[in-house]
Amino acid sequence: MPPPAGWRPPVHLEPAPPRRLPPQDTAALDVAEQRSQRVTYGFGAAAAVVLVALVCLLCSRILF
Repeated sequence: MPPPAGWRPPVHLEPAPPRRLPPQDTAALDVAEQRSQRVTYGFGAAAAVVLVALVCLLCSRILF
């Protein structure tokens, strides 16, 4: 047997309203993002150099 229409369980506690978030410093966020992008590109370039060196080493072993 379904409950009557409009039936809801009793509410005993009301949650606190959400608080305001602190303002964002967009200039500082942009600087941090650029710095992290530079680090990411640096690691990518280093990995690419290592991979190219390994491919050259493997190709030289096959040819000679």
